[in-house]
Amino acid sequence: MITAIQQEITIRKDYLQGEHIKTLYFGGGTPSVLLAEEIKALLDQIHRYFVVDKEAEITLEANPDDLTNEKLSSLRAVGINRLSIGIQSFHTQQLQFLNRVHDAERASACVVAARAAGFDNISIDLIYAIPDETDLLWIQDIEQALSLQPEHISCYSLTIEPQTVFGKWAKHGKLKITEDEIAARHLEILMDKLEAAGYEHYEVSNFAKPGYYSKHNSSYWQGEKYMGLGPSAHSYNKETRQFNLANNHRYMQSIRTGIVPYEKEVLSHEDKVNEYILTSLRTSWGCNTDTLQSDLHYNLLADQHHYIQKIIEDGYAQLDAATLILTKKGKLLADKIASDLFLIA
Repeated sequence: MITAIQQEITIRKDYLQGEHIKTLYFGGGTPSVLLAEEIKALLDQIHRYFVVDKEAEITLEANPDDLTNEKLSSLRAVGINRLSIGIQSFHTQQLQFLNRVHDAERASACVVAARAAGFDNISIDLIYAIPDETDLLWIQDIEQALSLQPEHISCYSLTIEPQTVFGKWAKHGKLKITEDEIAARHLEILMDKLEAAGYEHYEVSNFAKPGYYSKHNSSYWQGEKYMGLGPSAHSYNKETRQFNLANNHRYMQSIRTGIVPYEKEVLSHEDKVNEYILTSLRTSWGCNTDTLQSDLHYNLLADQHHYIQKIIEDGYAQLDAATLILTKKGKLLADKIASDLFLIA
């Protein structure tokens, strides 16, 4: 697989048309199972064909159980300068329900170890609205996270997909799905506690200390180009989106013949408008209607005047000059508000 991804880098060396690389992100699976030498081999290949900024943010998603002292030191040595640790919860019973390998003690210990290894940019992931999770359990998770002082915290409501084990359990009445009202309350608790602790709520699911926004994710939300490598990886160049084949064996088989196996979607005018609305509204910098007008020739304020006026009057949004920004109340309904504003062909 490492060899195949190296070959894909070679094949696609012109995809970004010479633009400098500002962020690198090892994610979308469990990259922390890789040896540091394997990560270095991929980084070396990227440096061989692309110009990577000296101050580039280089993130690795990691499971707590993979982060031994030796592993952390070797990751630092090969150039990883940011960790995104999938803690999910600091309660062993919740971790067992989520089928995680690590326990509550390891969840905290790995952050302490990462700090001792020299990492000064650490993000942790938490999940809320787990079935039967009380407000108290969620508050304890937040307080434990804050005690570790990570630079960045990402928090996601547990989503039950139909074809997953949880989805099948729910269908047969074996799993009680958390009510939307509880999930909303957990998000409100989260917003209040993290903002009181000095974290900036810069995207619906993401909080950071000043100066520690995820550069990688921020680029995505701001509509920058990106290239994804490996099975299932997505790429975007502002005109098309392409999706690498998900099957590992068929991906590697195709790469050996010099062909990257992917499907491509050509973005319509409506796609571009709606994607900008969806991603920008989730952020603290909001949806700039002047940008929509100048770049995509769409006048959102004129086309959606009555709806925008209503959500402002109801306290879900505010209009700052030409920028539509969701309030704390509006963030609870961010995706619905965005979909209501979508341009329909």
